[in-house]
This record gives sequence, C-alpha cells and structure tokens, in this order.
Amino acid sequence: MDLKKALFVCLLFYYGTSANSALPEHSSMSGKTNMSEQAKGIRISGTITDKDKNPLPGVNVRVLEQTGTGVITDMDGHFYLNVPGKNSVIEISYIGFKTQQIKVGSKINFDVILEEDIEALDEVVVTGYGSQKKMSVIGSIETLQPKKLQVGATRSLSNNLAGQIAGVIAVQRSGEPGYDSSNFWIRGIASFSGGQSPLVLVDGIERDLNNIDPAEIESFSVLKDASASAMYGVRGANGVIVINTKRGKVGAPSVNLRVEHSIAEPTKLPDFIGAADHMALINEITENKSRLPFSQEQIDRTRDGYDRDLYPDVNWLDEITKDYAYSTRANLTVSGGSDFLRYSLVGSYFGEKGIMETDKSLPYDTGTKLTRYNMRANVDLDVTKTTVLRLNVGGFLQTHRKQAFSTDDAFDRAFITSPFVYPARYSDGTIPIMAINDVNPWAAVTQQGYDVVTASQIQSLFAIEQNLKMITPGLKAKVTFSFDRWNQSSITRGKDATYHSIATGRDIEGNLIHSVLKYGDDSLGHGNKGEYGNSRVYFEGTLTYAHTFGKHDVDALFLYNQQSYDNGSVQPYRKQGIAGRLSYTFDSRYVTEFNFGYNGSENFAKGKRFGFFPSVAVGWLLSEEPFMDRFRNTLSKLKLRGSIGKVGNDDIGGRRFAYITTLNTNADKYNWGDTGQIGRTGISEGEVGVENLTWETALKMNLGFELGLWNELELQVDVFKEKRTNIFMQRKIIPSQTGFLTNPWANFGEVTNRGVEFSLNYNKQINKDWFVGFRSNFTYAINRVDEYDEPETVKGTYRGLTGRSLNTLYGLQAERLFTEDDFDANGNLKFGIPTQDVGASKVRPGDIKYIDMNGDGIITDADEGYIGGTVDPRIVYGFGGNVSYKNWDLNFFFQGTGDTYRVIGGTTYFIPGSGQTLQGNVYSNYNDRWTEENPSQDVFWPRLTEEPNRQNYRNSTWWKKNMRFMRLKTLELGYTLPQSVTDKIHSKAIRFYVSGNNLFCFSPFKLWDPELNTNTGLRYPAMRSVMFGVDLNF
Repeated sequence: MDLKKALFVCLLFYYGTSANSALPEHSSMSGKTNMSEQAKGIRISGTITDKDKNPLPGVNVRVLEQTGTGVITDMDGHFYLNVPGKNSVIEISYIGFKTQQIKVGSKINFDVILEEDIEALDEVVVTGYGSQKKMSVIGSIETLQPKKLQVGATRSLSNNLAGQIAGVIAVQRSGEPGYDSSNFWIRGIASFSGGQSPLVLVDGIERDLNNIDPAEIESFSVLKDASASAMYGVRGANGVIVINTKRGKVGAPSVNLRVEHSIAEPTKLPDFIGAADHMALINEITENKSRLPFSQEQIDRTRDGYDRDLYPDVNWLDEITKDYAYSTRANLTVSGGSDFLRYSLVGSYFGEKGIMETDKSLPYDTGTKLTRYNMRANVDLDVTKTTVLRLNVGGFLQTHRKQAFSTDDAFDRAFITSPFVYPARYSDGTIPIMAINDVNPWAAVTQQGYDVVTASQIQSLFAIEQNLKMITPGLKAKVTFSFDRWNQSSITRGKDATYHSIATGRDIEGNLIHSVLKYGDDSLGHGNKGEYGNSRVYFEGTLTYAHTFGKHDVDALFLYNQQSYDNGSVQPYRKQGIAGRLSYTFDSRYVTEFNFGYNGSENFAKGKRFGFFPSVAVGWLLSEEPFMDRFRNTLSKLKLRGSIGKVGNDDIGGRRFAYITTLNTNADKYNWGDTGQIGRTGISEGEVGVENLTWETALKMNLGFELGLWNELELQVDVFKEKRTNIFMQRKIIPSQTGFLTNPWANFGEVTNRGVEFSLNYNKQINKDWFVGFRSNFTYAINRVDEYDEPETVKGTYRGLTGRSLNTLYGLQAERLFTEDDFDANGNLKFGIPTQDVGASKVRPGDIKYIDMNGDGIITDADEGYIGGTVDPRIVYGFGGNVSYKNWDLNFFFQGTGDTYRVIGGTTYFIPGSGQTLQGNVYSNYNDRWTEENPSQDVFWPRLTEEPNRQNYRNSTWWKKNMRFMRLKTLELGYTLPQSVTDKIHSKAIRFYVSGNNLFCFSPFKLWDPELNTNTGLRYPAMRSVMFGVDLNF
C-alpha cells in the first residue's frame, strides 16, 4: 500500500471513529460548522507544551464553572473545547505540573506552557523495572526526549546517540547501509575480554537498539550507576538503556504522518593525485635516472588526455562510487482510546540506496539498497476497574541487497590499482586487467553479481496488571510473558565478466590491440545460501508498593524473572533471578534507596552460577529545606546524591562452559614402527576446565548534584569510579612444563574506570512569540589496567599493559627524521647511533629514526611497545540550541570527541615506498614530504623511495595522529502552518522542515573522516545529508 492510500484509510478511520468524541468536532467531511453546536457558546482550541516546547498529551482542560465540561489533549498536545462565553475560565491540570487557570476573553486559540511542579511531580522517570517519582530518583539516570532521536537519514537508532546524553560514548565507524550502526558505551570501557556494550531493554525485554524505529519510542532512559542498574545483576555492569514504546491514551483517534526524503554524499573521501603527477613523482624518486619508468611523452599524453584507452587517468574511488545516495522514511502513528480500550499503532518504512556504482546495461542491479518495514501495535484493555491487560506486538522486515564483492575489499582495490595502468572499461566495452589474478575495481563492484540478505523479527509481549488496593492501598502485581523470534536468510547470485589484457596500442583501423585474458560466466549463479535464527522467551512476575504516610513516602518493588535464548547452538542460554528495590523519602527532602539483584547464568559451574548484587544510594533535596525558602524564586532545585554498589557481567567472552574439560577426538597421530610409518589418530586432552570461574564484577561509586535556577537553567554533574575485577581471560604466561596443551581460562584481570560528566540545559519563554533553548553535555572517562597476565619483568616497562589504558596504541617510538649529520662520508650511520634493523633497505637522510627502547644498540621488534593514546575517545561532548519565533523554529546541534588517536597507514597503502611502481595511489598532500630540497622535520611524509622501505612504514609515533573532531551533527529549520489554515483542512498541525546531518567537520586530521574505523581512509565513508520533510497531524 502506498503512502497516499495509507493516509486515506487512516483519515477514514479517524473520521469514522471520532463522530461521537468529545475531542475535535470535525465530524463533518464537508467542513461546514454545525449551527446548533455554534449556538452552545464559543469554540476554543490550543496547544499545551512543557517549557522545552514538548507537547503534553493527556492534559485535562475543563471549564471551571461547569462540572463535567472538559476534554484532554491529544498526542500532540492539542485540544478543542466549547465554552459558554468570554467570561469563562478554563482550568488546565496535569500530573507533575502546576495547574493554570486562564480567562477566555476575546481569544479563541491558546498556546499554554505548563510549569513543572517539583513538589507534585509523580511517576515521570523510567527506571529499572518500572518508574519512580522524579523527586525521589537518586541514581544516575538521564532521559532523552524521543524527538531528539528522530534526526538524520539513517536506519540505525544508535547513530543518533552521539553527543546527546552525558556518559554515553558513541562512534559511527562506517556509513555503509546495513553496517553503519554505531559502537556505544556508557561511561567508557572497563573490560578487555568481556562484552562492553550496555544492556538494552525495550518494554522490559532485551532487544537490539537498532531494530526499533524512533517513531515507536515514548521514553528513553539511560541507567548509569549501580543504584540504577544493580537489579539487573550479572547483566548490569555496562549500564542499561531502557526504552518504552508508545501507548494509547484516552481520547479521539490521533493520526500523525511524517514523511522525509534525503540526499546524501560522503563527508570526506581520500584525495589522490592524478596519473600524470603520479608518474612524474615516481620518476623523481627513481635513483637510476638513466632508466626512468615513464617517458616525458607518456606523462604529457596522460596529462593532455591524448587517448584515455592508452593513457588512462583514473580516479578509482570515483569509478566505484556514485556522487549521491538517497533515502526515504515514512512513519504513520494512530493512537487513541476510551476508558475501556486504548491503542497505539505505529508503522514505518525506510528505504536507502547507497553510493556503490552499478552497471545500468546489465539486466540486474548490484547497487546497495536497504528496505525496512517496522510495525508496532500496543493495546491496553481494562478488564475490570482494577485489572489491565496489555498486549504488544511488533517487528520488522528488512531486505538488504549489495554487490557480491566485499565493500572493504573494493575500496582496497581502488587504492592498490594505480590511475595510469588501465581504464575502468575500454571504449570498445571490454574490461581490462593486468593478469589473471588481478582485480579491476570497477568490474569487481559491478560485474560479480549481488548478495541479498532478508531479516525479520516478531516481538510479542503479554502482561496483566492487577491493582491490589483491596488488600492495601498502593499494592500492585504484574505478570509479563514475552516471545521474540528473529530469522535471517541470505543468497549470493554470483558471476564474473570476461576480461581482456591491457591494450598495447591500436591497429591501422584504430581498434585496440589486446586479447581475452579470462573468460567470464554467461549467467548469474545460485549458491551460498544461508539461514539463521534465534528466539527468546522471557517471564517476569512483579509486585510493587507505593504509598505516602504523612511525611513518609515508601516505594518498593520485588520481582522474579527468567529467560531462555536459543540461537541454534547445542545448548540454549538461560538466566534466572530475583530483584528488589526499597526507596524511602522523608518530608520530600531525604531519600535513601536499596536495590539488589540475585541472579545467575548457566555458563558457570554449580555453586558459581548465582550471585548477589546490592547497591545503596542516599540523596538530599536541599532546595526543599525550610531555610532555603528565601531562595525559592531563584533556586528551583538543589539535590545532592551518592551511590555505591556491585553489579556483574556474564558476557565474559572466551569459550562457553569453561568449567568443563574438553577432549580432542581427532588428535594428532600416534606413530610407531621402525621409522614411524604406522599411525592412528587418537584422543587427547583439549582445554582444561576450571570450576571456580565466574562473572566479571564491577564495584561502582557515584557522587552527583543537580541544580536548577529560575525554573530555566538546569545543571547536573556526576563523578564516577568503577573497579572491574574477575575479568575473564586465557592465561598467557603458563610455563610449557605444566603440560597444558591449551592455556586455561581464569578470572584474572582488573581494570579501574573513572571520570566526570555534566549536562547543562537552559530554556526560556521570552514572550508569546519567542522561545530560546540551549543544551550541552560533556563526558570524560579514562580506564587503567590494574592487573593483566604478563611477566613481572614487563610490568611497568614500555612493553607492559599494566598501568595503561585498554586498547593503547602499540608501535615504535619515532625520534625524528635522519639528517645528513647522522651519516659519515661513506653513508654509514655514525658511531653511537643505533642500528636501524627494522627495514629492508639501507637508511638514508629523510628516513624515520627510532628510539632504542631496550638499549641494545639495535632497533628491532623488541623495541616496540605501548606509545599512548587509544582509538576509543576519552572525551565526548555535544551542544546545541533551538530558537522559535511564532511559527518558525530553528534547531542546531554540534557533537565532538577528544583525546582519541590512531596509528595510520601500513606499507601497502603508502605508495611509492613498497617497490611496486605499477600499484597504488598517492595522497593529495604528497608535497608535504621530506626531500633534499626540503629537509624539514615538520613534514607529513618521510623520504619516498622506489624500493621497498619498511623502515618508514612501521607502526610508530610518527604515524600516530590526533583524531579529535567536532561536527555540525544536525541543523534544522521548520515552519508550522497557522492554526487558521490547518483548521480549514481539518488538521491539528502541519509542519514543513529541511534539515542537514553531518554538514561540517572540524579536525586537525584532514585525509579522511576521523571517525571512521580505518587506518587508510579506504572504507565506505560517513555521509552528510540534506533532508526535506513534512509532519502532519490529524
């Protein structure tokens, strides 16, 4: 069904079900006003938002002097109401906000901003296994408005996290459709063996963050400290992300349609010099000037474009990629309900075409194309006045097609193939290669067929909630059952083209002189089929209690849960446990909370499967103290809080069931006979089981404060520290004399992770027309390996990891470039200078001089060690703002990283220098190099050579580059049609907008996008996009 048909059906559904509703009285399809209704009084309308301009659904709007005359706002904060006359007073009330009374007067349209009421604030923060009053939350929990996640032309929700939340570190390492999801951590990395990603829960069930469409999300919370995550026990060490999907609210059907289309291009591809300059450079660095590889005629004809078949000048990155990529997203949401039944229906479409090149002459398409459909239906049914039945059904269907040849390999081949060797295709349509085993980059991408991967998932949840107020007020019970099933199938339709040798010239008729070198296939093949799947079954029983006794506020929770996950392996993965929370608040000022998780995993031996994970937190709301009353107009909030607790991580890496000893049933032969000529295979010992293995344990501590000023400015600061112990690793220094064929596993490693984070937000409604807002956050997280299985003689030295950060870069220490003064008259290194024994050629001025770290007088692999810096950023930040004037709004957001480094390069990718003069490309900054005429130490490139020269391309501090960056992540301009216009077409609101994503990037590193996971720039690039969209509400 196309979008027009879908919208038409929804409109019919809307008008058909809203005729008897108390909400907007547009029941006549003709748009004419009912005169009898008009006689009832004045019809007013309006929009109700919070101070951040977020619409508030479910707000009560009533006529003060008339009992029973009132409505509630819809999902977009809109309401319509008939009032008796101009002297009428409407009352607007909403849980957690101060009630307002407004006299109607001569106005018929109202834009109302509700002010948060801290004293009355109730369950508005989603926490572990439920929600709590915002006032009483003393764990480190941060929420993100769902609309902040609806940015960018990307399928992966994780790509919208970067810079949005303090403590969340996210990096997008590729822009390739289907493989562009970001890596993300909460407060950094604290394990070198086990899983490092946070636990992601969608409606309480462990699910993939990137399988959820942003349009489905109602709330998004990040649980960062032990107080917030201890109840998750062995799954909580890396933090928790809790997502709740949208649910229906009482009211007439509300329809929202959001459609976006974007065009994108690479943020930055490596720039290479042209063929003529490349040939001239090779001649320049060739020492034997009497036998230059290229004649001046060749260079001139190449530069002049004399004959592109015989004198090609090819930018291979341009040949394998298109200029632009395109994507389209559409979301349709229908919600509403009555006191008996409430519903929320969300359907989404996302389609994306990538930049990999195609051959339009073929009857099939090898281009990258990803198509995805998401669906979610949440229904709440009040079976009785105290019993609620909840049913959630969701899922997705995704098809991903791409060229059969690996994308990463395609970019590699685009570099390795020089621009002057042969064109992508000859003018006669034939495809050239140098030899049978050579790869023509363009042909690899366009001529070798395609892969199709189809994935689908169904997510289901059934829950029943029972209010047990007949036993005691505030007591509730809930039972939840969930079943998820994921399937994937793949098929490769492969073939290859016919290839010709490189043309040596033209015959007298002008035809190219070349021959068939390799015959191709006549048709696409059928092969390499694959099918995969997994399923997850989850059960949870919960008992909650919340009640207030005078000045005493008690909130308690206890639950039991179990989970079975089967991915087709011999044994399923199973977890089981109980958890609890007890929170006590006195006089809205003093808060204490105790959480615990007691759960386990099947991965460990009996007696080691279950563990107890407690946490305790305290908080003091100083702003509620009587002695602070005189500052009430200025100080809207001041809260101090602290927590300490223990959590675990059973995603420990390594082999499963490491407590079981294994046998090799097909071991090496046992030989006998005069010469050992007779033998039989036998059984030998495999890996030795260790029964006392268990999960990683993290002791987390957190101190924080929250400050609010004038109900406009909010500052939150947290200082955190984590001690991770029992890190699972395979022992490395077990002596061979022990007889182990394979080193055993052990809980051996220890890591300390610490840091600071803050967020600062400001929102101000200047007058009825102007609103300004600013938001920012900053995170600094650094880890240190305290215990690692390495020799004592190595610890504390340049080769020891102990005492350094995880993923610290490794290589040689570069001192400088050699100068003429380092050599004697015969060209040999002077006495006292260490012998450079890491290269295949004799060193010369302009080559890299390394430091002799071990003092043996020779530079060898033994001088390699840790050189500082990591590819994982220690600093992440984001800041942005929004301004609105009447119907116009402008939003912008910057995101960045710092203290992040990468060792770039390698011999293969720095040509000239490997001795392969007919292979490779040269980066455009090649003039920034050492030469005899420019013997500078402040150059990018050392001496370039024609012969192999590994000396200059070893991993070292010379190639250690600062990869920090700041990018304009989003910029959006929107316009909302006036209410007078939308009323005429029976619409609540219509907004048009244009936005940009990844528009600019500022970094000291210039060769490629510094965020990519590449040492060479040869990877599918990150994309910048411009998007046009419309948001319709009915």
